[in-house]
Amino acid sequence: MPIEINEHLKLDDDELEFSFIRATGSGGQNVNKVSTAAQMRFDIRNSNSLPPYVKTKAEQLAGKRLTKDGVIVITANRQRTQELNRAEAIGRLIDLLQQASIRQAIRRPTRPTLGSKKRRLEGKSKRAVVKKMRGKPSLD
Repeated sequence: MPIEINEHLKLDDDELEFSFIRATGSGGQNVNKVSTAAQMRFDIRNSNSLPPYVKTKAEQLAGKRLTKDGVIVITANRQRTQELNRAEAIGRLIDLLQQASIRQAIRRPTRPTLGSKKRRLEGKSKRAVVKKMRGKPSLD
């Protein structure tokens, strides 16, 4: 079943690899007995579901969660069940990929208009007159 990132991008569920480890923190004896923390691995470089611009941006956004091999590792251990931790890990990956899928607008530099050039030069000349008037009065 594909995971929907946005209306244009869908991620194959087969590309995610889960393993469950023992969680830390609250939970009493349950923490010591049951492996509830979900560790999700997603090989972003070999993913066929994502376009190249999303892959590059996601690698930048992943930071320390990205291994040298291009695998994003997300560990979720806040919840007390495997299912909830698995859903949380998927949610974090979706958030990361949604941020990565936003394209930044390309800035095209514009030239100043003729009117703005004239206004700038008029302002400069007015300022020059004001500063000239501050000088010492001449003898003529």
